[in-house]
Amino acid sequence: MNARHVPRDTRGFAFESTLSKVARVLTGQYGVTVVFSPDGPRVEPGRIVIPDYDLNDEVDRDVMIGYLDLLVARAKHASLAQLDALPAGVTANLAQVIDDRRVCAQLLDEYPGARWFIGKLRLHAAERVRQRWPQLHWRERLVWLVERTLWDEKPTLTESSHSLLAALHASQDLLDEARASRSTAHSIAAAEALVARVRALSKGDVNSMVFTADPLEDIDTQTAPSTAFGDDDTVLADQGDAASSPSDQGGGAEADDVVGMGQSLADAQMSSAQSDSAGRSGASARRPTMSIPLATEFDEIADLTGRGDSAAWRELRVRARADTAPLKEKLERALSADERTRWRREQERGEIDRTALARLATSPGYRTPFRTQRAAKGRDVAVCLLIDRSGSMAGRKIDLARLCASALCDALTQLSFDCEVLGYCSRESAPMKQLYERQLAAGADLSRYNRFIEQLDLKVYKRFGAVDLSGIAEIDCGHENPDGEALAWAATRLADHPAERRILMVLSDGYPSTGDGDPQVLRSDLRERVAAIGKRGIEMVGIGVLTDAVEDFYPHNVVVSRLAELPTTVFSVLSTMLLAR
Repeated sequence: MNARHVPRDTRGFAFESTLSKVARVLTGQYGVTVVFSPDGPRVEPGRIVIPDYDLNDEVDRDVMIGYLDLLVARAKHASLAQLDALPAGVTANLAQVIDDRRVCAQLLDEYPGARWFIGKLRLHAAERVRQRWPQLHWRERLVWLVERTLWDEKPTLTESSHSLLAALHASQDLLDEARASRSTAHSIAAAEALVARVRALSKGDVNSMVFTADPLEDIDTQTAPSTAFGDDDTVLADQGDAASSPSDQGGGAEADDVVGMGQSLADAQMSSAQSDSAGRSGASARRPTMSIPLATEFDEIADLTGRGDSAAWRELRVRARADTAPLKEKLERALSADERTRWRREQERGEIDRTALARLATSPGYRTPFRTQRAAKGRDVAVCLLIDRSGSMAGRKIDLARLCASALCDALTQLSFDCEVLGYCSRESAPMKQLYERQLAAGADLSRYNRFIEQLDLKVYKRFGAVDLSGIAEIDCGHENPDGEALAWAATRLADHPAERRILMVLSDGYPSTGDGDPQVLRSDLRERVAAIGKRGIEMVGIGVLTDAVEDFYPHNVVVSRLAELPTTVFSVLSTMLLAR
């Protein structure tokens, strides 16, 4: 598991893609994906949703991997249907806490190296609870201390209130049963028993000399306490907030949010916003340089490889070959000539160079009549064509982009180069808009995001290794174009290809744009990503379709001023790159 210390790129798709690969290995399920969302953590069929935090360093990366380990453990060893069937409330939260401890123990038996990441997640959870402690309900504090107990962690002085410790002491036998849970059903039963015991203690139905909680601060309290602290930071009393507003009294459903490792970012942001509105205003004033989405779980990637209309593809191929056949033949001759001359002559060992035989016969001291083949692999190149599918590409532009993709892929396939054709756009998503509205209502700080209600619509028209090119005939237009995020996605796919050289060509007809994002942030985001991808050794070229906008972002760029010249221009540019050493 320690091998999962991988370089992280939270600004693109690389880290998310890496986590998805790890998830597929750990779960043994092909097709499992990892996405980030403020509504995490949770497990869905075929998908693991991790909380979206603003991460900056190595420790934060380990926390994300810890979340992945936790959710993989849930997916493999928990009965999610049984947990989902529980009504929201303290019983469901306790059952999750108990079952998380059980499934994590099983995961650690299988992968001992995960202990480091789970440990980092525990420290992260403790810090978030510490920040939220004054806003937590008594029952939420109880859930956290039960979690602490199950993980054999001692409560801090701040957490050591008399009533909470007394409740744990009076329920020690049930905690031992919870620690020994062997199934999700057993965890649920243990949670129900714990809730029943604490309620009985609160009502005085159980004879206990130590449980002295105030009637306003028990497991059914609807308001968060106003905690008083002494000079030594120890809790003096847990007092209920008797002056709470009617809205607080009616907030029972939201008050049962899980704390600890199961806590979602939205809950923490809501509490933070209530206690530090000034800090939120300051954060909003700082404009980010990267375009970060509110959530990635709604993004869609459709693989249309081999799923296009065969007749439409054949017609497209005939038109493409008419435009680029001479260029393809010229490129093939150049490549063949280069391969024929890839020899080192005048060597002391190797195979006999027949052109040196005469000199060998006439010069007694001649010792270098051999030749060796150079190691350069002229056709070990992977090419990716990324097409802007925004609404402004509709009509003649997208038709020629489709023809261009057909010409490139048809020729490259015949010349034994591997290639891929991708397309991108964004469109409004109703579920993502609902998430955005929930975050706004909760008072969450959304200043660092720049895509709020639009999901990515990504298409794979022809993937690497595929021989059926008919999917290219399905290239169409969408709505907006968040170029930076799409570029990161394409570069991540290309970086996974084992070729010696990787070339990424981008067809675009303007500046990056979304309906809900700051244009300046989108532009700085694209520049940052282009620079980062270039450092990874990927060769890029921006093709401007009737626009010179590409000159602002891509160091290597070509502007096509006449649409009819697009296929031949792109092929010429690619030929030059393929022949370059």
